[in-house]
Amino acid sequence: MSQKTNGLKQQSLAMLMSRYLGLDKLAWSLRRLHCPVSKEALVLEVGSGNNPYPRSNVLLDAYEDTPHRGWTPLVNDRPTILGFVEKLPFKDKAFDFVIASHVLEHSPDPGKFLAELSRVAKGGYIEVPDAFTERVNPFRNHRLEITLRKDTLLISKKPFWIVDQELIDLYEDRAKPVFVKQCITSHPFEFHVRFYWQNNIKSEVINPDADAGWPDPPPRCIANTATNWLSALRNRSREVVLMLLRQLLSQRDRNRTIDIMDLLQCPICDCADLTRKSDHITCDRCNSSYPLSNGIPVMKSSKEAVRDKTP
Repeated sequence: MSQKTNGLKQQSLAMLMSRYLGLDKLAWSLRRLHCPVSKEALVLEVGSGNNPYPRSNVLLDAYEDTPHRGWTPLVNDRPTILGFVEKLPFKDKAFDFVIASHVLEHSPDPGKFLAELSRVAKGGYIEVPDAFTERVNPFRNHRLEITLRKDTLLISKKPFWIVDQELIDLYEDRAKPVFVKQCITSHPFEFHVRFYWQNNIKSEVINPDADAGWPDPPPRCIANTATNWLSALRNRSREVVLMLLRQLLSQRDRNRTIDIMDLLQCPICDCADLTRKSDHITCDRCNSSYPLSNGIPVMKSSKEAVRDKTP
């Protein structure tokens, strides 16, 4: 595998050494600390959720709370915006780099998603499950199958969250525990796509006329949701460790000085003349108003807001 994609290093020295020693699990964890840009670069992360990358300076997510991440609270320890990637509320080339980790596969419109990433940033990183992994081990809210061919993202819109029911039945009958616990966990690089880009994103949607906008299926019922004290302790310990790592490795002092209003534009009319008031932001051109939720600007058009009504 080439160590560079579009001039950007795919792996840090620590990752390379870990993989050389056969420690792929460690290398996979270290990837979140690898961001091949200068300290001065301004980095946006979309779909940041409850565990943003330490190097991100500005965060964007669609929801404060969502079943897609198990109702875990949104981390907003730096400038944060609520909005959809298909219509980002940022000025053209406002960022040097954008991270989109495990979020593209949720989009019903990958063309718009990728076009917006390349509009607001000069380069970036995309990480998704590989199409093979998605086909045999699909997630209920994943709408795309994505793989990498000749440095090009090859994308297929899913007609429903399960593409091949017969394959799933065969897989879940015997192979799933082995595949998940031994294959994916032990060899994560082989079962995910990691893609760096600069200036433009080479991609192809093989079925652009397909409709991937189907409603989310209901969450799977779990008979016993009780968590023993040891599992709860492990989860809490992990959350504390991640929080400490973010505080240690993030550009905290710099992030506190970022004025988010300098980066924003109206997602309806693309006007950058915005006025922030105590409880909302107003566009000076089209008079659209965007509320603040717990201090976080909700930069969504009325049409996008319909998507906010998740089950």
